[in-house]
Amino acid sequence: MRVGKAAIILLGLALALAAAFPAFCAQPAGVKNFHVFILDSQAGLPYDEICAAVLTSLAEAGYSEGKNLQVTIRYADNDVKRGERLLAELAKTPADVVLAVGTPAALAAKNVLYGKRQPVVFASVTDPVGGGMIRAFGGSPGENFTGVSYPVPVKARLKFLRRLMPKAKTLGVIYADMPQSHSYNRWLENLAKSDPEFKGVKFLFRQVPLYAGEEGELKMAALVRRHVQELDGKVDAYLNPCDQLGARKPFSSAVYAAAKHPLIGLVRDDVMDRWGATAAIYPSHASIGRQAALMVTKLFAGKRVADVPAEWPQKFGIAVDLRKAKRFGIEVPVELLQMAGENIVR
Repeated sequence: MRVGKAAIILLGLALALAAAFPAFCAQPAGVKNFHVFILDSQAGLPYDEICAAVLTSLAEAGYSEGKNLQVTIRYADNDVKRGERLLAELAKTPADVVLAVGTPAALAAKNVLYGKRQPVVFASVTDPVGGGMIRAFGGSPGENFTGVSYPVPVKARLKFLRRLMPKAKTLGVIYADMPQSHSYNRWLENLAKSDPEFKGVKFLFRQVPLYAGEEGELKMAALVRRHVQELDGKVDAYLNPCDQLGARKPFSSAVYAAAKHPLIGLVRDDVMDRWGATAAIYPSHASIGRQAALMVTKLFAGKRVADVPAEWPQKFGIAVDLRKAKRFGIEVPVELLQMAGENIVR
């Protein structure tokens, strides 16, 4: 399309005015500024990627930080009580929406805000029903909470493992003492008991205490080794737990260094950044962020929380490390490689 000289001059003038007099191009009077208060369970994966996707999606929808959006972000360091204390800031600076990222943050928000007028959107929560944040998925979530859960459904994860390792029967799960771990472990046990497809599958669970913060990850990972040494002669494979321990590098690296059996990871980086997992079926953090951002925009637009149903993640991916698979004698089926696409370490 050809642009006339006059249009080019006008465009240059507009840009010059915007640079010299920012107020000249400010939003019109009466346009609302929105405030989202983000309570993050902890800095780092998977939460950083989810928060980044939320803010990017909000900007794409017309809500940009520094223009018509104020963003406050605080970190609970996996400590529910600390999260509760941080939420006290809302008394001085009210928010249009509280975004609680991760189970500890969402539990803190539930303890402080449940049943009140404050709209809350959670993201990356393993069991929001068991955690008392919502009544159910689909339809009205109830009260003032809605959001997006985190895990790949346990049946899909076990189907993936069975396709990868058809003879695997006994699985080791080393987990941190966190609410999401306990929920996920119950789901695994219930599936093995109730679904004939997984008859004979057995889980050996071992718990490590929760230590908060970045140093806490290293403390917990240091405790993993003795559990691996005890379990290694009893299991066919290990599953990353569905908690903060399982989403980080120190855990996978510790298992891989000590184990004679493969580890099935929880996140993409577990395989692609070579943390230690042989394969993984994982939720898309970007998709979780986009879904949560859409909920936030609906609330900005005036919808009631009751009219914004809670959701499971919409997208999942597969990643495979062929080098580790060869080490453990695993012949990766062609269809899994096709599904993995570019997520293959060769």
